[in-house]
Amino acid sequence: MSKTTVKDVSTEPEPESGPQRTAAEPGRVGSSRAFALMLVITGAAGVLAAWIITLDKIKILEAKVAGTTYTPSCGINPVVSCNDVMESAQASVFGFPNPFLGLVTYGMVICAGMSLLAGARFPRWYWLTFNAGTLFGVGFCTWLQFQSLYRINALCLWCCLAWVATIIMFWYVTSFNIRTGHLPAPAPVKRFLAEFTWVLPVTHIGVIGMLILTRWGSALWA
Repeated sequence: MSKTTVKDVSTEPEPESGPQRTAAEPGRVGSSRAFALMLVITGAAGVLAAWIITLDKIKILEAKVAGTTYTPSCGINPVVSCNDVMESAQASVFGFPNPFLGLVTYGMVICAGMSLLAGARFPRWYWLTFNAGTLFGVGFCTWLQFQSLYRINALCLWCCLAWVATIIMFWYVTSFNIRTGHLPAPAPVKRFLAEFTWVLPVTHIGVIGMLILTRWGSALWA
C-alpha cells in the first residue's frame, strides 16, 4: 500500500503584507493594505483642500460681481490669508484655478487606492506613470511654496494641507517603486526604505515648516 503523506501547513511561509507578484499575473504588482489606505487618505485630504478652495474661489468671484467682498474662513491674519493667495496670478497658473487640477488628480489617487484595497495589481508602466504624476505634484507644490513664502507673502491653510498630502504620497510611492524594483537602487537603499520611509516625508515637511517659521515667525499667530 502506498503511504499517504500529510502536508504540514505550519511550515508554509505566510504571504507577505508588502508588494507581491503572482505567477498568474507576471509583472503585475499589488500593494499592502497600509499603502493603499495611505493613498486613499492623502487623496481624500487633497480633494477636501481643493474642494474648499474651489468653493471659496467661487464665492470671491460672486462677491466681486455683486460689488462686495468675501473673506474665506481661513483668512486669519495678514500672513495666513487665503484671499491673497486665491487672488494671485499663481493661483491660476494653467489658465484656470489650480484647485480644479487638484480635484481631478487627487480623485485619481483615491481611485488607485481603492482599486488596490480591492486586490488590483498593476504593471510596471502604471506604477512608473503614477510616480511621475506624484513627482510633478510635489514639484508643483514646491514652486507654489516658494511663491507663497517669497512672492505672494501669504499662506493658505488648505493649500498647506494639499502640500502635506502630496509630499507624503510622493515619498511613499517612490519608496514602493524602489522596493519592488521598478526603480533601480542599491540594496542598502532598499533596506533603509523598508524600515524608514517615514523619515523622508517627515524631514521634507519639517524643512518647509522651518522655512515658514523663519519667514514669518510669531507673525503667524499675531
